[in-house]
Amino acid sequence: MNSLVTRIDELIEKHSLLKHQFYVMWNEGMLSRESLSGYSKEYFQLVKAVPTFVGMIMEHASHGKDTIAANQKEESEHIKPWMKFADSLGVSQPGLEEYAGLEKTRQAVSNLSKLMTTFEGGAAAMYALEQEIPKISLSKIDGLRKFYNITTDDAIEYFRLHTEADIRHAALWRQILEKTPIENEDELFTIASKSVSAQNMLLDSCYEAYC
Repeated sequence: MNSLVTRIDELIEKHSLLKHQFYVMWNEGMLSRESLSGYSKEYFQLVKAVPTFVGMIMEHASHGKDTIAANQKEESEHIKPWMKFADSLGVSQPGLEEYAGLEKTRQAVSNLSKLMTTFEGGAAAMYALEQEIPKISLSKIDGLRKFYNITTDDAIEYFRLHTEADIRHAALWRQILEKTPIENEDELFTIASKSVSAQNMLLDSCYEAYC
């Protein structure tokens, strides 16, 4: 593993979303149903944007477009499972689709979008986004079952899918980063750091509005 990937992994661990107060409360059973439903609306703004992010990276790819396209297709297919999760919390599909997100949520998603303007930069941003998601998804499923009586297959399908899919997705971005010229590493590390900051900002939005 090259030094760039190691540095990004250390960054992700240091600023892990599982350490964010919103997810700490989730995993301690301290969130209200209203907090979870609010979260489902805010996080949907990111869920529906991810296929576009991947498409932006693909536009800059000189090779491996088929693999990236398959990734994008999979991300698009994950939107419906998120809607089922939101529905389990009383958020209707029309209500979810019509909701535009809080200002801080929109800013967080916008900040992520701005990182997708180059092939390697997008890979760094997406690696920082997807590397920890399998672990986070397992934690979310456990919390939903243990504390919130959300146990149906439909309700947890999104998270179940991400315990596996993002292992593959992160591996794709990692392969790109491992081929990065050493002179580009600092720039890509900065992009990864901005990605992690934007993800935490999205949870800040949820915490400030719904907790």
